[in-house]
Amino acid sequence: MLTIRPARADELPALTAFPDDDERNAATAAYLAGLLESGCTRPEWCLAAERDGRLAGNVVLWTMPGRAVPMDIVLLEPGDPDTGAALLAYAADQARKWGAQTQGHVLDSPAQAPQFQRNPQLREDLLANAGFTVIRDGCRFRWTAGDPMPAQDERLNWRSLADLGATPFVELLADTFTDTEDSIFQAEIAEHGLRGAAERNIADMLEMDHQPGWYEIGYEPAGTPVAISMPARTPTSAVIGLVAVARIGRGRGYATSVVARGTRVLRDAGAAEIRGDCDADNTAMVKAFQRAGYRNFTNRKMFTRPL
Repeated sequence: MLTIRPARADELPALTAFPDDDERNAATAAYLAGLLESGCTRPEWCLAAERDGRLAGNVVLWTMPGRAVPMDIVLLEPGDPDTGAALLAYAADQARKWGAQTQGHVLDSPAQAPQFQRNPQLREDLLANAGFTVIRDGCRFRWTAGDPMPAQDERLNWRSLADLGATPFVELLADTFTDTEDSIFQAEIAEHGLRGAAERNIADMLEMDHQPGWYEIGYEPAGTPVAISMPARTPTSAVIGLVAVARIGRGRGYATSVVARGTRVLRDAGAAEIRGDCDADNTAMVKAFQRAGYRNFTNRKMFTRPL
C-alpha cells in the first residue's frame, strides 16, 4: 500500500536515496538543506511516498524566500509511474490548500546536479498526464571564474535603481515587451497587458537577492535609455536575471552588453559561477550569451499547470 505524507524530521534532508549513488545522494541532500535554510521550502512542503515501510519517492514544493505560498515543484523523485502520478496529485492538493493557483516544474536535459533528473521521458509523461504544459523550451548558459571577462560596452552609461527608482525600469521594460520573443513574457502580456506584465516582472526581480546598485539602465550618449540589466542571486547561483533592450536600441549588440555588464557586477561581488536562461528560439539572446563567453551547459523545459 502506498502512503503519501509530509517527510519526518529524520528523513530530511536526504529523502529518497539510491544505492551506490553517493554523489547524487550527497548533492541532493545538500541542495534541500540549503532550500530549507533559505526559506525556499518548509518541512511540511517536503512530501514522501512510503510503501511497505520504505520511501518510494518524494516531491518538494518551492517558493521565493519570504513568500508563504508554494509556487513550484523543485525536487521530484517519482519512483515508478503509479508512485509519480500519486505524488503529483498530492502535490497539487497540498499546494492548493496553501493558496497556490498554479504550479510549475522544470526539467533539465541532460540531467544536472543537484536534482539529477534521470529517466526524463518518464518525468515528461508524468507531467503531461498530470495536466502540465510546456511554457518555455529553453537553453541554460554558464560562465565561471577563470573564463575571459566579456568586454564592457563603452557606448552605454549605466544608472542604478538606487538613483532612478523603479518607475523607469517598468516603463522601459513595457516598451521592450512590445515585440518580445520570450514565450513566458508573451503569456504574461496576454494576461496582464504590457504595463501589467512589466510591473509584475520588476516586482519579482525586486524580491530576488540583490544590491540596489546592481539593477541598472544603460543610456546612449544622447541620454536615450536602451537597456536593462538586473543580475541577482538565487539560493544556489548567481544569475544574469532580467535582460531587456528597447525597440530603438535593437540590432546594436546591446543584449550582449547587458550580459557583459551583469557578469562584471556579479564577478565583482564575488560570484564564481553565473548562469542565464532564455528561450531556445530567442536567437538574439542565445547569441548574446555566446558572444559574452557563456556556454550552453544544459537545456531546460519549463512546465506549468493550473490548480
